[in-house]
Amino acid sequence: MQYRRLGRAGIQVSELALGSWLTYGTTTERDVAEQCVHTAYELGINHFDCANVYGAVPHAAESFLGKALKPFDRTSYVLTTKAFWPVGDRPNQAGLSRKHLREQIEKSLRALATDYVDIFYCHRFDPQVELEEILTTLDAFIREGKILYSGVSEWQAAHIAEAAQLAEHWRLHPIRASQPAYNLLHRAIEPEILPLCERLGIGVVAFSPLAQGVLSGKYHWGTVPPAGSRATHPDTAHFVARHLTEATLRRVDRLGQVARAAGMELPQLALAWVLRQPGVSSALIGASRPEQVKANVAAVGATLSPEVLAAVDQALLP
Repeated sequence: MQYRRLGRAGIQVSELALGSWLTYGTTTERDVAEQCVHTAYELGINHFDCANVYGAVPHAAESFLGKALKPFDRTSYVLTTKAFWPVGDRPNQAGLSRKHLREQIEKSLRALATDYVDIFYCHRFDPQVELEEILTTLDAFIREGKILYSGVSEWQAAHIAEAAQLAEHWRLHPIRASQPAYNLLHRAIEPEILPLCERLGIGVVAFSPLAQGVLSGKYHWGTVPPAGSRATHPDTAHFVARHLTEATLRRVDRLGQVARAAGMELPQLALAWVLRQPGVSSALIGASRPEQVKANVAAVGATLSPEVLAAVDQALLP
């Protein structure tokens, strides 16, 4: 495993992080899920990502992850969680208000069985709450030792820039992590988000680097999705369905040919392509079997030649 700094923060994170979305607390049996976490740790992954809404009910995935990581020294891994999405149908049970964030960090810490999380993300932008309220709340969490660094997920460049400017003006702890979707099929962060985060010293943790498993190469146009895949599970199929178009799957097949010509598996190519960006601190993988963790770790340290990168761009053309 190799490690990178989280932007200009002092903390180091593994180039691959193990996530909990769509897997732990939902579709993956507890024993197998625990094996995935332990395999990741043994292979050098020190970065484990979660959120209060992951799992069948709020805090389910956090509770699982806290138990799975219990055998390991707390100082040896980086633990994250998030808040924004509804955890109930009453007022103040969603968003980024001081009330909701305060209540959720306390519940998340109890579920994770820890005194602090290393990174706490605002899971989306909340236009109903002033940035001053959000930033001062996160700053208070850091001063109290409940979180070490604050982050955002899927915020637009303008919101990140404004938050950075206000934090500097008010002398608050700056945002140090941004978690956007980024993969070969979804490159929206390249024009603005990536350069902005590099300039501000914000580490990018790219989620969905394999596009919900589509870039694993298991799906092909005109064939039935394999049994047991995310595309066949009722809890996750709708997340994958948007990628299962003829145009996308033809591109994926061409990318598979590029990978084989380079002596790689497609997931390794896709992960190495994300990690080629110097502003990316980690690529956030999901795994429902330990073998998937092992296969993904093979991407660490892989380099893509200019010829391979050119072939990738060619394969992505319509």
